[in-house]
Amino acid sequence: MKPVKISTLGELKVVKKAIAEHAKQRAEQQTAQVKAVKQAASDKDLFVRAAGAVQPMLDKRKVLHKPEQKMPLAMQYQKDEKAVLKEAISDEFDVSTLLEVDEHLSFRRPGIGTDVTRKLRRGDWSIQRQIDLHGLRRDDAREALSLFIRESFQQGIRCVRVVHGKGLGSPGKAPVLKSRVQSWLVQKEEVLAFVQAKPADGGAGALVVLLMASRA
Repeated sequence: MKPVKISTLGELKVVKKAIAEHAKQRAEQQTAQVKAVKQAASDKDLFVRAAGAVQPMLDKRKVLHKPEQKMPLAMQYQKDEKAVLKEAISDEFDVSTLLEVDEHLSFRRPGIGTDVTRKLRRGDWSIQRQIDLHGLRRDDAREALSLFIRESFQQGIRCVRVVHGKGLGSPGKAPVLKSRVQSWLVQKEEVLAFVQAKPADGGAGALVVLLMASRA
């Protein structure tokens, strides 16, 4: 600010008055600013109380897709397993051309010698596990047998017994499941050979099955 030269008492009074007026204006401006800030804060608080909790508006330019409901992993696994078991073996497979022409209609895969079925009949392999399909419906028996063979193979079991019954309780006294079981076993790649069980192990109502060695 440029200095002002004062030569008389009257000039000094004028200067003092101007300084006082300026100071008053500055004070009024500061007071007005403080009031404006307080008023803005009060208005905002009043709006928040009146409006309550709010959420941002959705952008209508975006499309929100409903997430696809997926089947729980465990349920999906069980469903897939059943589908595989059902498709793995068929009721339409003609097993007769693959069975040895003997009184017991035994089976051995190509490359498996006759000594294998002979040893199976003699009981050279001890039976490690068995499954009884008595009383099961065809579809249930097929699924149960497929799962039994698969699990036995995975656990390194080599010799099992499959009880299909003699059909004494079925119409015509015919062994309903016997031919089915033979057909299903032939279609399982884990099965190397099977023979009719010895009388002590179920005779005509059961089969002794040799499984291939597990790669595990």
